[in-house]
Amino acid sequence: MVGWLKPNLAKMKGVKHYKRDGTEHKGGTHKMPNGHLHSNKSHTKTSVRLFHFKDLSKKAKLKARGKK
Repeated sequence: MVGWLKPNLAKMKGVKHYKRDGTEHKGGTHKMPNGHLHSNKSHTKTSVRLFHFKDLSKKAKLKARGKK
């Protein structure tokens, strides 16, 4: 079962992750048991959920692109 995970992880290398407001996250990440990606290498009280660009709101996408 673990074997199928490695190709999927390789596909995700270099994919940008964003906070809900469109701010790009460049630090460590961890995956929660429910499959959501969060900031920080391990879960802390400051961890926030991260998103792919396609999953952001229209307003957050504009911020991510550097537009107001």
